[in-house]
Amino acid sequence: MSLFTALLALILVIVVAFVLYKVVKSVTGLIINAVVGVILLWLINLLNLMSLVGRPDIPINLITVLICAIGGIFGVLVTVVLHLLGIPLTL
Repeated sequence: MSLFTALLALILVIVVAFVLYKVVKSVTGLIINAVVGVILLWLINLLNLMSLVGRPDIPINLITVLICAIGGIFGVLVTVVLHLLGIPLTL
């Protein structure tokens, strides 16, 4: 193995390690955001917060969980606003 090949392999390993670091860092943030969104949706129903504005609890189904998991806190806000406007989030 020549010096050039070894140097090229070292550079390739460094680039791959850097890309993997960035991917894992962004995925971790997305997972935390999703967990926070789903927990907030659950807490809104647990604490019966929708009854304060005269509405029933937000139904927890596949659509609302996906919106909250993908959107995080913003997804919960969108779900609450749609529920307050009377737009059903069911299949």
